[in-house]
Amino acid sequence: MSDQKFIIPHNFAISKKDREELNTHKGILIWFTGISGSGKSTLAGMLEYVLHRKGIHTYILDGDNVRSGLNKDLDFSDEGRVENIRRIAEVANLLVDAGLVVMASFISPFRSERALARDLVGKENFVEIFVDCNLETAEGRDVKGLYKKARAGIIPNFTGISSPYERPENADVMVNSSTETKEESLTKIMALIDSRLK
Repeated sequence: MSDQKFIIPHNFAISKKDREELNTHKGILIWFTGISGSGKSTLAGMLEYVLHRKGIHTYILDGDNVRSGLNKDLDFSDEGRVENIRRIAEVANLLVDAGLVVMASFISPFRSERALARDLVGKENFVEIFVDCNLETAEGRDVKGLYKKARAGIIPNFTGISSPYERPENADVMVNSSTETKEESLTKIMALIDSRLK
């Protein structure tokens, strides 16, 4: 028998709406997805800088950072990756409830796990950014040497090499870091985010 039935969430006086009114903007989750080296973290950082300068309360959840702490107990099997995203989605949901604009930068290779994040925070609070990038370009940017290790069989289950990446079918914004400058991609993203924060 699960002990879950004994857990009763507490309702506090201050709501998400109250926090959003104090912040003067909505709390949303901006989910960057794409293969390793596509430029997700770079674009998330650029976006946060612009929003911060506008007085928007932000926070970035990034793959390597979260894997270094909260999720350091997880492996890179399909099951480990799903649990990684589930935990991130739960944390992001708390931050969105706090009225923050959260940028999540994760490969998140499976459509089902991205859907889980969207369903958890609510479709109205979720923006999916697909950072498309061809494999050749991503490998050329591989400062950590991950693709080289994956091709040598040192890193198993590596997305794009030995593990699949399921492209989003209906992303809110798609940018292509193989053909666009970072500034061009950011302009496309900002055009949507500005409207979603109102």
